[in-house]
Amino acid sequence: MTGDTAPELESFPQGGVAAIAGATGAIGHALLTAIEASGRFREVIGLSRNGRPKLDLTDEASIEAAAQHIAGRGGELRLFIDATGFLHDGNFSPEKSLKQISPAQMAHAFAINATGPALLMKHFLPLLPREGKSVFATLSARVGSITDNKAGGWYGYRASKAALNQILRSAAIETARRKPAAICLALHPGTVMSPLSAPFEKKGLDVRAPEAAARDLLTVIERANAQSNGSFLDYRGEALPW
Repeated sequence: MTGDTAPELESFPQGGVAAIAGATGAIGHALLTAIEASGRFREVIGLSRNGRPKLDLTDEASIEAAAQHIAGRGGELRLFIDATGFLHDGNFSPEKSLKQISPAQMAHAFAINATGPALLMKHFLPLLPREGKSVFATLSARVGSITDNKAGGWYGYRASKAALNQILRSAAIETARRKPAAICLALHPGTVMSPLSAPFEKKGLDVRAPEAAARDLLTVIERANAQSNGSFLDYRGEALPW
């Protein structure tokens, strides 16, 4: 494995199932492609709002149906990556000051960045096998770190990602009681070329291609072990402060 090549994910038992939520996004698609190329899994399933099965983070019934679909495919769910997230759209932009806080924007940020991923954990973590390595990873963000917050602003995004980190941590503790080999991770992918980050790219900022981000994230996942469970890590595998 070289620095320019995605890992072969040899730490996972051969022949399981992998699934990616948000598989049509920039990072999600790159992850899907890299995981398929590894040849480690018997099936790699991309999940999205327009896919089959449909997965909509604001519709728990669709999440439950997607989990049932995967459970019915046969094979053990060894890797699940949540590559979803909301920062801005045509209606909302990150808040620069308190006066810009909007209840509707705050609610939407939490629905996509915290509640939705919590529902993914609710329905997909039970599918992880009891023995052998399995991973549930969710894409968080460095700006979700309370300790690391030196600039302020971005209230909804920061708070919802901080909430995601807490939810992931609690889910990791609960899951470990029954499945000690399962690993739950919150991962910061860095700034990646995508519609999400494009309006906020600054001169001199290290912006990377989705393929490079996917490679780095999968390397972190490949190196993770039971002691990594409940960790908040960046794309280099370095622990981030809560």
